[in-house]
Amino acid sequence: MARTLPVTDPRTGQTDFEMPVADASAVAEVAGRLRRAQAAWGELPVEARCEVLGRWAKLIDGPYRQAIIAADSRDTGYGQISRIAPDMMLGILRGNIATAARQLAAAHREGTARSNPEVGFRTVLKPYPILGVISPWNAPTMLSMLHAIPPLFAGCAVLVKPSEVTPRYVEPLRASLAEVAELASVFDFVLGDAETGQALTACCDYIAFVGSVPNGRKVAESCARRLIPCDMELGGKDPLVILASANLDDAVSATLRGAVTSTGQVCFSIERIYVHASIHDEFVARLSERAKLIRLNHPDPHSGHIGPFIAARQAAVVDAHIEDALSQGARLVLGGKSFCLDGGHYMRPTILTGVTHAMKIMQEETFGPVMPIMSFTSSDEAVQLANDTQYGLSAAVMAGTEEEALAVARRIDAGNVSVQDAFLTFYASQAESDSFRSSGVAGGRQDLSRYVRRQALLINRGKPTCMVTEVLKAAG
Repeated sequence: MARTLPVTDPRTGQTDFEMPVADASAVAEVAGRLRRAQAAWGELPVEARCEVLGRWAKLIDGPYRQAIIAADSRDTGYGQISRIAPDMMLGILRGNIATAARQLAAAHREGTARSNPEVGFRTVLKPYPILGVISPWNAPTMLSMLHAIPPLFAGCAVLVKPSEVTPRYVEPLRASLAEVAELASVFDFVLGDAETGQALTACCDYIAFVGSVPNGRKVAESCARRLIPCDMELGGKDPLVILASANLDDAVSATLRGAVTSTGQVCFSIERIYVHASIHDEFVARLSERAKLIRLNHPDPHSGHIGPFIAARQAAVVDAHIEDALSQGARLVLGGKSFCLDGGHYMRPTILTGVTHAMKIMQEETFGPVMPIMSFTSSDEAVQLANDTQYGLSAAVMAGTEEEALAVARRIDAGNVSVQDAFLTFYASQAESDSFRSSGVAGGRQDLSRYVRRQALLINRGKPTCMVTEVLKAAG
């Protein structure tokens, strides 16, 4: 009998259903089927793949839109990102439909060798047969599809393992794929836990992992042993620097949105706030007043601003960070530790001052609606504080002018820096940024060509060189 895992409703704390776990043999069977189908998919002209994916996009934008939102909402406790999940998918689909042919054409090379005009060359693009995606629980649909959709345009098959915490979104996606037979043959999901993820890593040719730094290291080590490429999108501890000249109302808006959206359970949430000493007290006062207006989406999941923690264990992590800060002298200005409502774990927006970099709240990924605030007296100090971290995913800077903010933004070691706002990493895909430090590693090129291997065909249009030409002449 197959092993199962309980799946918990984040709003009630009750088990929804028992999820069957795909073991190594089951994963290998699915991967084998995808690999066989990929050969024909990869041989299709890119325009034909775009047509197939365009048909799927119409289903996502039509009969399956609400089903995807509903399933993702159940996974996340009706988080804000659930409502835009189909639009994020459609953005990726339509953007690549418009540009895939151009992206792949740019990877082709054809010409004549500089050192020998009789030797020509041309490039053949060979897609990686199977790309495996191991996705996290905090934005399940968005983060799995962000990595699953592009390689399909390049000609890969894709196998996704969602987090065992949030597997519900798979059902409507599978139903939509069933209506596009060509796509269903090369795109599938396997449900399970770490054991399933290990089996997926063993069966695929390229891995995209989104999750924590410790788990990312394990996956990267597994890929290294097999000498296969991997993309690692890992954690963050994103700083927001607010200079003395910044518009305070704008700074408050950016801070609250950046730190509290989806209960702070976003990898690029604002988790550290550095405010110039001259405006620190006024900023804290205004932020507190605005934060009091944030409402929980309880009891009505369709109203309010923030929902429960998706996983109860995450509430415990955030509570421990707050407790550690308070024990070392931090001051609680607003909010506090998590609490239970009808079985769900909730937390109101929480503001801490008097924090230091000796506290976990300023060093470790918190993943909750907590806003720890420190003051600084110079731009140099602000940059030093922002860069005092093991992470380098995103950051933000606000100032009186764009030029002043940019001058600081350039000095921060992070892959994406929002200027005059926070939380703009949603829009970073076209910017082709890299993560710094422990926040991730990209496998190579940032466009669709990252999912193909380039084969060079070398053509001699003259005579092959003979090693014994002189001997043959002498004998002749």
